[in-house]
Amino acid sequence: MMTVDQIKAPIEQELAEFEAFFLDSMRSNVPLLDKVIHYIAKRKGKQIRPMFVFLVARMLGGQGENRTYSAAALVELLHTATLVHDDVVDDANERRGFFSVNALWKNKIAVLVGDYLLSRSLLTSIDNKDFASLEVIARAVKAMSEGELLQLEKSRTLDITEEVYMEVIRQKTGSLIAACCEAAAISVDRADLAEQMRKFGETVGLAFQIKDDIFDYGNDVQIGKPTGNDIRERKVTMPLIYALNNSNKETKKELLTILKKHNENKKKVKRAIEIVVDAGGVVYAHGKMMQLKDEALSLIKDVPDSPAKDALIGLVEYTTLRLK
Repeated sequence: MMTVDQIKAPIEQELAEFEAFFLDSMRSNVPLLDKVIHYIAKRKGKQIRPMFVFLVARMLGGQGENRTYSAAALVELLHTATLVHDDVVDDANERRGFFSVNALWKNKIAVLVGDYLLSRSLLTSIDNKDFASLEVIARAVKAMSEGELLQLEKSRTLDITEEVYMEVIRQKTGSLIAACCEAAAISVDRADLAEQMRKFGETVGLAFQIKDDIFDYGNDVQIGKPTGNDIRERKVTMPLIYALNNSNKETKKELLTILKKHNENKKKVKRAIEIVVDAGGVVYAHGKMMQLKDEALSLIKDVPDSPAKDALIGLVEYTTLRLK
């Protein structure tokens, strides 16, 4: 498997220049807002989504066009806004091992900062007269909101099927990576491949989310975050769905009772994890994830070979084989 540095190699210059571009796109004249944004920017993640934008653009013949930087900023602003809002919704005090915005500045400021970042995303496209990318981002915002609400609705009744689960993650996670890849194609005047790249990104996003769901049943020391969070939040994911559908009556009843009544009990949550793993839920989910990974790679098999394409394949493999 490629390392992150190897994946970044073909687009190293774009990523270095993007950092300043992205910071400038967030800038504000309000001191408090600038302080919060500076805090967020210093704790950025691996830049997975900008990497998808720049690698797809380069693979399709792009040479670091301004529209590609704009597309990457659009997506990263939207992603950052959703993370800030998610922490408020989930009442989370940490993000990537640091205090979340709402933990330090309370919910009201966090919501307003998220709103500001979302507005900056939309204005960035308008400032650059990039209305095609604006449409892509608007669709992604709509899909992500619908996905979150669908998941919240189903977490109350716990009647989610695998089909509904796939729709939830298609909207929640698939839509944003789909937007990365579609906007990248548009940014280098390859609208003829925009739909194909959207489908590629969506499929990668599905695999990416299933990998995250699998982590919840793994080794919390190895992956660097506590397991069982999805059970505590009553999120019904693929490993859990499989276990509910493939356990005997007594085991299924025990699992549902934990989810409904004991999801805050550490011992009970651990027992739920054991049930899901023993039922084969993690193995089943891993198989589905690998199937989606192969489907995604098949969508770019006819694109001419290049270092960018090799790195993009490496990025897809990284999202599914990563340890944390």
